[in-house]
Amino acid sequence: MQARLGRIVFATLAGLASIGGAAAQAAPGDDGFVAVKGSHFVRKGQPYYIAGTNLWYGGYLGAPSGVGQRARLVKELDQLKALGINNVRVLAVSEKTAMKSAVSPATTNAPGQYDEQLLQGLDFLMAELGKRDMTAVLYLNNFWQWSGGMTQYLNWFTGSPAHDPNASKDYERFMAENARFYGNDKAQAAYRQVIARIVGRVNTVTGKPYRDDPAILSWQLANEPRPGNSKATKSEKTVYIKWIADTARYIRSLDARHMVSSGSEGLAGSSQDEQLYLEAHRTPDIAYLTYHLWPANWGWFDPKRADQTWAGMMDKSLHYLNVHIDDAKRLGKPIVLEEFGLNRDGASFAIGSGTAVRDRFYGEVFGLIQQRAAKGEPIAGWNFWAWGGAGRAANADYWWKPGNDFVGDPPQEEQGLYSVFDSDAATLKVIGAAAQRLHGLEGGER
Repeated sequence: MQARLGRIVFATLAGLASIGGAAAQAAPGDDGFVAVKGSHFVRKGQPYYIAGTNLWYGGYLGAPSGVGQRARLVKELDQLKALGINNVRVLAVSEKTAMKSAVSPATTNAPGQYDEQLLQGLDFLMAELGKRDMTAVLYLNNFWQWSGGMTQYLNWFTGSPAHDPNASKDYERFMAENARFYGNDKAQAAYRQVIARIVGRVNTVTGKPYRDDPAILSWQLANEPRPGNSKATKSEKTVYIKWIADTARYIRSLDARHMVSSGSEGLAGSSQDEQLYLEAHRTPDIAYLTYHLWPANWGWFDPKRADQTWAGMMDKSLHYLNVHIDDAKRLGKPIVLEEFGLNRDGASFAIGSGTAVRDRFYGEVFGLIQQRAAKGEPIAGWNFWAWGGAGRAANADYWWKPGNDFVGDPPQEEQGLYSVFDSDAATLKVIGAAAQRLHGLEGGER
């Protein structure tokens, strides 16, 4: 019933969108690229929903030497495909830094200096995704320090120390300092140089220019860009909105075939300013909205007191989901919940610990999204955070060191904090069932 309803609603919306618009050119998405039609995604003439995960380290595993583990990457993609996952969100660019909580090596060793092995790793990943008819969101920067990101750009061009909030424990200062990135002309020029390098790249595995690769769902400006800290000023917000609009327009000037997204967390990444969130996504060069959901990180949930804090957490979480879907309706654009996660039972990092609370949380999130998507609302899908797959923590304190396996948790966090591993059978069952239901709205199972 849900599949049939989804098809009817989508067909009605698509029909309304096309009234009076007889076009000589191909309809959006007919060329195999994911596109927006009305307030939904479409591909190959059919509705397209993301049932995805975050695989930030995918390009690292694809490297031909060094940190590369191509056999593992192939296995991970095969398992994800079998699970019903059709999209991965991937870190495309990292910056070399001295910060201990950042990944190494990095794709950008210094402005204009690139690690070709890691770029070839991204090539291999994209080639393998294409073989499986999967897509990727590629983000081109990071507000947080775990890949170098904006704080490293400021280090290069202002001489200020790259600020590691894992060391300082001062996230408010970190966020305020990072907002300077948007208005620093030298940093922006270098950032655009990297964008041009990646967007204009020719895949060394397939020989296909990235601009012509339908396996790329969208380019993303950054992972969780924020206008500043919780007290961001009106001036900072104005600079931030302009940066999103200008950078998205620049990417579209290089590549008009792919969508562009912001990478925003939503209200939590917009100083709780709904108008700011709307304005940041109003530009026509941003194709769809994004938002993230982190109940434990935001103080809504204590995994060591799960029973006592569950109800309040779920109320806040479901409200957060609904508010953002409503915002998407206001703008008439699709929206993707591209990050969400919760701790293992008892806040354990150990791979053998239970996942009952997480599984229940996932079920609630998937249920709300499915319910509203089945009504034809502007929902494009979800990406859970994050796929740990066959990776395993190597150290007794669960912190990552160079040479260790990559898992879903980046080096700023304990390895096992939010990762979904290939041995988490109960969680995989929840994810697989949710993916099947969502794909049912496309008119059939994948």
